[in-house]
This record gives sequence, C-alpha cells and structure tokens, in this order.
Amino acid sequence: MKQRNNKRLPGVPLRQILLWILTFIIVVSIYSKMGQNQAAKEIDYSDFKAKVTNGEILSVTITPDMVTGTFKDNGKESKFQTIKVEDNSLVQELVDAKVPFKAQADKSWIYSVLFNIGMVLLFVFAWWFLFIRPQRNDGRSALNFAKSKAKMQDPSKQEVTFKDVAGCDEAKEEMQDIIKFLKNPKKFQTLGAKLPKGILLYGAPGTGKTLLAKAVAGEAKVAFFSASASEFVEMFVGVGAARVRDLFNNAKNNAPAIIFIDELDAVGRRRFAGIGGGHDEREQTLNQLLIELDGFESKQGIILMGSTNRPDVLDPALTRPGRFDRHINVPAPDMQGRKDILEVHAKKVKMGKDVDLGVIAKSTPGFVGADLANVINEAAILAARADKPAVETDDIEEAVERVMAGPQRRSRVISEHEKRVIAAHEAGHTVVAKHSKHSDPVHKVSIIPRGPALGYTMQLPLEDKYLTTKSEILDKLTILLGGRAAEEILFDEITTGAHDDLSRTTAYARKMVAELGMSEKLGPISVQTDQNEVFLGMDLSRHKNYSEELAREIDNEVSLLVKESYRKAKAILTENRAALEKLIERLLEKEVVDSDEIDEILGFKKESQTDEKAASADEEKKADGKTQISDNAEKTEEENA
Repeated sequence: MKQRNNKRLPGVPLRQILLWILTFIIVVSIYSKMGQNQAAKEIDYSDFKAKVTNGEILSVTITPDMVTGTFKDNGKESKFQTIKVEDNSLVQELVDAKVPFKAQADKSWIYSVLFNIGMVLLFVFAWWFLFIRPQRNDGRSALNFAKSKAKMQDPSKQEVTFKDVAGCDEAKEEMQDIIKFLKNPKKFQTLGAKLPKGILLYGAPGTGKTLLAKAVAGEAKVAFFSASASEFVEMFVGVGAARVRDLFNNAKNNAPAIIFIDELDAVGRRRFAGIGGGHDEREQTLNQLLIELDGFESKQGIILMGSTNRPDVLDPALTRPGRFDRHINVPAPDMQGRKDILEVHAKKVKMGKDVDLGVIAKSTPGFVGADLANVINEAAILAARADKPAVETDDIEEAVERVMAGPQRRSRVISEHEKRVIAAHEAGHTVVAKHSKHSDPVHKVSIIPRGPALGYTMQLPLEDKYLTTKSEILDKLTILLGGRAAEEILFDEITTGAHDDLSRTTAYARKMVAELGMSEKLGPISVQTDQNEVFLGMDLSRHKNYSEELAREIDNEVSLLVKESYRKAKAILTENRAALEKLIERLLEKEVVDSDEIDEILGFKKESQTDEKAASADEEKKADGKTQISDNAEKTEEENA
C-alpha cells in the first residue's frame, strides 16, 4: 500500500490551510465587487434619458431601484448607474432607440444581510479557531505562549543510566546522594537533612553535562523536565517569567521531579550593569527563577539542575547556597576516562580484533566525550567507505587525525618548490623536538594537507600532566620556531607558513612573563592581561593595573624570550643539518613518517626518548588540552601582499 504524499507545509494543520484559503477567496470577492461598484459612473436620470435619445446608451439592466448599463463616453465604453424613477415610457424609448435591455429582480438587501452576517460569523470562527481552541494536543496556541515548552520524559521510558556515562567518576559520585534522596527521602529527613534545591554542572563543552543529568533522571526513575534557557525569553514582555512559573507548577504536580535547564547562562547572567534596566525581559526571567528556587520546600521533592560552560558570568544570587547548593565540575577525562568513554561508544560499532582502545586513549590527550564519540563515528564511516567488515586500528587513527586537524586534501596541487619548503618546515619542528630534553615524543610528521594546514608535526605526551615547568615551556617555544628556522637555514628565505607558530610562541612568552612570573628581570609578578571579549554583564570597561614603564619591560622580556628561542632552534638545526636534510628527502618520498622511522633517520634509539621523559616525570605539566600540532598555515593573497 502506497503512502499518501502529504504536500502541505510541515507543522501546519490542514484546517488552518483551508481557513486561510477561504479567507483569501472572500477578501478577493469583496475587493472585486467594490472595484466593480467604484468603476460605474453615477449619472442623473435626465442625463440617462438624453443619452438614450442620442443613441449613446449601449445596454441597460433595470432593477426595481436602479438602472445600470454601459454607454459611450468620449468614444470609450463605460459603465453607468442611476436611481430609477417611475417612468412608464422608458421601455418604449429603449425599444425605439434599439437599446438591448433586461430586467432583474432586486436581491441586494438579501445579499447584504447574508454578507454582513457571514463576515461576522467568519470573524468569530477565526477567533475561536486560532486563539481559543488549541491547535495541537500539547496546548500550543496563540493564548498559550506563556506555557512552558519544557518536555517531560516518562520515568518508565528513560533508558539513559550511569552505565552510559564514563570519564567523570567524581561527578557521578556527587550525583549518587541526589538519587538516594529522591528514592528514599525519609532516610535523610529523619536526620534533618534537606534536599539540595539546585545543582550546577559546569565544565568545557562536550564533557557530558547534559548526558549526566539524563542519567540521574534514569537512575532515580522520576519525572524529568528538560528545557533550554533560551526557550524562556520571547518577544512578548513577561513571557519568560510566566514560563518559569508554569514549569515549576508542572514539576510540583509530578513530584518528585527533576528540572534540567541547559545553557543556564542564557538567562542567568549578572543583572543590571549599566545597560538596560530592571524591566529587561531576561532579568525578569532570572528574578522569577530566583523566587521559585527560594519558594518551594525541600519536602516537595523538586531539584533544579542547570548546566553551563560559563559559570563565571552567572549572577551571584543564583549561585549562592540555598539556590544552587552544589557546584559540580565535569572536567575533561583522563586517560582511563577516555578509555571508558571509547568503550561505551564502541559497543554500538563493530570493532576489529586488533583494535586496542587503551592505545587510542593514550593518543587523544585533551579530548572530551564529544570528541571521542566523534572519533568512533568517523572511524565507522571510514570503514564503511572502504567496505571493511569491521572498524580497524588504521580507521581509528585516521579518525583521530581528522578530528584534530581535519580531513586530508590530497587533491590539492602543490608545486615541487613549495612542497620542499613545507617538508623543511615540518622537519625543522621534528629535529628540534627530538633534541629538546623536555619535549613530548614526536608521534608522526606529515606534509599531506589536512584541514587548513599544509603539513603538521604531531607530538603525544606519555601521560596526562597537570603542571608545566619553565624548562618545558622554553623547549616548546624552541620547537614552535624550529620550522621558521629551518626555512631560513636551507633557503635563506622565510615564508608565511610560520604564522600560527609565531602567534602561539608570542602568546606563550607573554603568559610566562606577565602572568606566570617566569621572568628573571621582572620577578614573580602577575599583571592583568586578559584578552577575552568584554562581557557586558560584568566588565563594561577595563583598566590596566600596571604602568606604561612596566608594559614596556614586559614587551622587552617577551621579545628577548622569543629571540633566544629562535637562536637556540637555529643552533640545533645547524648542528644537525645532515639529519635534517635526510628527513626532508624521506618526507618528500613518503609524505608521512612515523616515530620509529624518525628515530632511525636521526640516529636515536627508541628507548632513549622514553628514558629522558621518565627522568623528568616528576616535573608534571599541565596538558595543553589538545595534541600539539605545528600548523604550516596556508599562504593567502593578503599574507603575500
């Protein structure tokens, strides 16, 4: 049986479409009738009789009250109308003048009455249909715009549990108390404990805050209301506050319940800061939210959960104890957490026997749950594209690189000279990294264009680290400048390819001097050099808290650090020029060189780098958040200019 093709607009009821079509037809009919009436020229009855005698009348229609027809008007045919008077000779005169005429009964009053009554009924019906009667079963009508749009999930149909959440064990432990309280509140109330009114989940994007909230609802088996903070604020004044009230009323009627508001900062930002006023719609919504949090009692079994990526911009009245009692950080996962997340997502994909998720977890430092889910999905797509029966290790490794730097662009045509320059640039990064004591091991170097980069050098740390030493940062500066130094040594010329390296080098050096107190000349000081965008709810104006003399000294120290790192990079490459040129030739031949082959070309034993890293393992450093990739940025016309 063929399914009928529904061609009407999506989301628009058929009755509404028919109503608008009917209204359009009536309006067009009224307009046409009015146009016809306005086109007829009003003449006196005596003029009409004279025109009949002169032969200017072309046709006549006689009704009990009106005489209408057409006549000659300056050589053109025009319509006329005149009020009929008692004239027994009219018919004979029309016959004598050979004017065609006809008689018509007068029904205009019936038509007028029906038309007026019909218009009134149509207006009443339209008002009832559009405003009084809800258009959908969920109550969305023009008079229900103040109703909350939060969706309630049936507790019996919630399938997400803590088994589906990995990489945030501490956050899951914090949530266990909430679940136990919702399941057995008397156990806590006997000791005088109160149910937390609000729980704030904060962390980087993609760490699994929303998934964690769904898992709590699934474990507790209670009603779960989910809404986005942006759904509360509309163009109508007072809608946001009304929707907040309606949301909490629905939750009270279904208690125990959990209310989850995603992206809470959309309505929870700091209030009046010199722009707008107390009647701002967002502020009214926030005020109502504060009232609801303070208003309901703990025995009602309602918990408000909010998630945000920007806890620093939230209003202090919202985050204080008594409203959001618990602030739970959902951080990026460590190596074991990444492995657990990969295992969760790998359950839905057919994996090959050679796949070791532990190795993949080690090669993805700084990845969050969303990144890892994307890696597994990309690997499955690549395996399906190659008609493989299962996802293999090569597919996952390629997926990791696609997430880091973008897809390969082998179709890009690059001249032999530029290809050699790119190879020299990436080989410079690699050689300097291999001769730096505090650098992360080089995993791979490639000159295949990927994403916006023309080539890249991939370094992977041996372990998750949370502290960074001064020596490690200085080596990082030297490695970043290794590509620019190699170009100058081999070609006696520099290109625009080091643009990203220079930006990162300058940023690291300035952070060392101005914020981390790593300058010997300036000493252990930290000055405000925040370069983030101005947030109107917090800092309309910014003032430097240091003098111009200190700013000049900071600039000088930054310049000295960068120049010294560049000098050191040139010295390393000059001393190892033969190995550098050998690596360049291998890159031009194979395009991608892995760590084992790099060690062979440069004369390193595989264990040497590991031993060096193990010797300095006690100097843990903070991970950058992503695998370091030295981009060889594309050359643009603006840069060439």
